[in-house]
Amino acid sequence: MREAAFIRQNKEKWIDFETKLLGNSKTNPDDLSKLYIHLMNDLAYAQTFYPKSKTTFYLNNLAAKTYLKIYRNKKIEKNRLIHFFKTEVPLLVHQYRKYLAFTFILFFAFVAIGVISARNDDGFVRLILGDYYVNLTLENIEKGDPMAIYKSGSTWGSHIGITIHNLQVGIYNYVLGIFAGVGTLFILFKNSIMLGAFQYFFYQHGVFLESVRSIWIHGAMEIFAIVIEAMAGFVLGASFLFPGTYSRIISFKIGAINSLKILISTFPFTIAAGFLEGYITRLSGAMPNWISVFIIISTLSIISFYYIIYPFIVKRKLTQYAETTQKTQF
Repeated sequence: MREAAFIRQNKEKWIDFETKLLGNSKTNPDDLSKLYIHLMNDLAYAQTFYPKSKTTFYLNNLAAKTYLKIYRNKKIEKNRLIHFFKTEVPLLVHQYRKYLAFTFILFFAFVAIGVISARNDDGFVRLILGDYYVNLTLENIEKGDPMAIYKSGSTWGSHIGITIHNLQVGIYNYVLGIFAGVGTLFILFKNSIMLGAFQYFFYQHGVFLESVRSIWIHGAMEIFAIVIEAMAGFVLGASFLFPGTYSRIISFKIGAINSLKILISTFPFTIAAGFLEGYITRLSGAMPNWISVFIIISTLSIISFYYIIYPFIVKRKLTQYAETTQKTQF
């Protein structure tokens, strides 16, 4: 069967199914499961005969959303938070993985611009970081304690203040994505440029390793979370610009809900980063290097696994579930 004929034959069924899926939260889970079986049959057919077509991509996304809907209707309210982080967010990150890759490419490109600019313009670091910070840090370097600025203030006050500030930055990063992603792009550009100039500043003054083993204790999660928040902002903007098979309003509604969930998933990491900066980073000068390295690698591994590797694991389980469900019908 030609793909066009396949679409004509099943289009009304898919639209009806999608309407029930998105518009009626009270759909009976048994009826939804039956519809899901029919959808999986169509998906299997499309994967066989049109493996790289938009039809297959559309059905695959619809199947994933149905899977989440079935899970929500199966008495998981008491484990809702666990389900959110364990299943919903990873599936969403996998669904928008191209946005994640795109955001990381921009991030590294902007960091490189920051490094190159700082290297070729002596006044660039002061322009980005400010005279006060630069002068104070230079004084601390001369005193033999380049990271002294992170030891100021109380641990509790630093923790709360830093966490609130980082949460605000993350929310702004996301919300400004509503302006076609331009606002998110600007914030990502600003933070990435600052990071590149910041790290080159310490390299230029011979204390690069000291800065890395101190700053990245909290920075691994903090910076990674900023990238994910930017990804969510781009998803929000793109949902309105590129509605695909949906109407623009429906596409924006779906994109807003999905991207908000991705944003919320970063909050625990941002809070953890604030705790590390308030309590642990200030102790980095007194602790052995191996402890600093262990903390940095551990925190980076945890957040990298959750957003880069784990989504593929969850997606594979979804595929296996779908295949098992399909086989039991024959």
